[in-house]
Amino acid sequence: MRNDIYLLGLNHRTAGVEIREKFAIAVCGPSDSPLFPLAPPVREIMVLSTCNRVEILAVGQGPGIPAAILEQWAASRNQDMAELEPYVYVHQGMDAVRHLFSVASSLDSMVVGEPQILGQIKQAYVQAVNQGTTKVILNRLLHKAFSVAKRVRTETDIGSNAVSISYAAVELAKRIFGDMSQNTAMLVGAGEMAELAALHLLRAGIKKIFVANRTFERAEELAKQFKGHPLAFDELFGKLEEVDIIISSTGAPHAIIRAKDIKPLIKKRKNRPMFFIDIAVPRDIDPDVNNLDNVYLYDIDDLKEVVDENLAQRQEEAARAAGIVDAESASFETWLKSLYLHPTIVDLLKQGEEVAAREVAKTLKRLAPYLAPESNGEVQRSLEILAYSLVRKLYHDPISFLKRRAEEEESVQRFIDIARRMFNLDHEDAPDDAHLDRKRNPADDPPGQTCPPQER
Repeated sequence: MRNDIYLLGLNHRTAGVEIREKFAIAVCGPSDSPLFPLAPPVREIMVLSTCNRVEILAVGQGPGIPAAILEQWAASRNQDMAELEPYVYVHQGMDAVRHLFSVASSLDSMVVGEPQILGQIKQAYVQAVNQGTTKVILNRLLHKAFSVAKRVRTETDIGSNAVSISYAAVELAKRIFGDMSQNTAMLVGAGEMAELAALHLLRAGIKKIFVANRTFERAEELAKQFKGHPLAFDELFGKLEEVDIIISSTGAPHAIIRAKDIKPLIKKRKNRPMFFIDIAVPRDIDPDVNNLDNVYLYDIDDLKEVVDENLAQRQEEAARAAGIVDAESASFETWLKSLYLHPTIVDLLKQGEEVAAREVAKTLKRLAPYLAPESNGEVQRSLEILAYSLVRKLYHDPISFLKRRAEEEESVQRFIDIARRMFNLDHEDAPDDAHLDRKRNPADDPPGQTCPPQER
């Protein structure tokens, strides 16, 4: 049975943020061990987890792989598999390949054309390589995905005027405040999304930016880059009284801002409104914040309206990019078929060479009385060249036939199975008279069934 590719996941289309955060998987860390250690039937595996999707890419044998992965995924989050299953999509074989290429090319993103997803996939791949959970197929597949994404960026305008989640968050803030030149913003977290948000806030004319992060050095670095003010994480709530817009994007596993933290600030602010935009998954800000007077909370799913307006401009380019994905998927399928074919070619040639070696040894034994001792080595080399040359010539046409089948739409697996049985490459036991055309014995017919005599 051959290895197959499986992709299981949930994303912004199949699950709301409350489900995505519940089943988000932390995949980054200097000493992380694999969440899904390799064990039969799974041969290779990689986990991608972002604010808008969790996807698990696996290679293995057997139809039970999806269920086994789902069960382990749910267990890792201390959740029931029955709660996860309704939101999950499962792709197998070339459907999984096409989906991965589409994701890498940002065709499946909430923000079509955004560049961040490719970096996230590369980060997930490096993590999997470091954990030793990728091998021949996933290594080839991921490098192909990177080249497909590069080709899409080069040959289409899918990235032109593309927005990011951070851009959408700032656009939402602009709709709320209009002129932002008198407003103060705070970024909670100092990663790539916070950096993009800072850039868009400056372009929108924001008066002041605070940057709060658990690692103060990183807060300082980002604040210096955008002429902002760094904060240690424990200074966050002391400065919130001055802040109108809070954009949060940390990697915390639970909420870090709650209603009890914000409620005392409302009176100090003399009921001036505060706007929280939470673009983290799991969410950084507890939904109970939205119940406070003059406090407005938006999460990543609330940005969809801004995103959809931008999408219409790039639909035509998305169609061109989809054509590239299809062509590159077909190319990968050809390689995959040749990979499945390779062991059979190796076994064929090995079998032939073993037969040749035995026959050369027998012939040398029979020729020994007629050969001078000093000529034995030269005769042996000549016989070996002859025998191995015959093996390769005899197997040339069968191997060429199999390679041609691998290049065609028709599945090569059937022909591989026939070749392995025809040459008995799996060393199956067969009776000595299996090749004989034995006459039918009427006594062997099932009860009540009779067959007319054969025409001569």
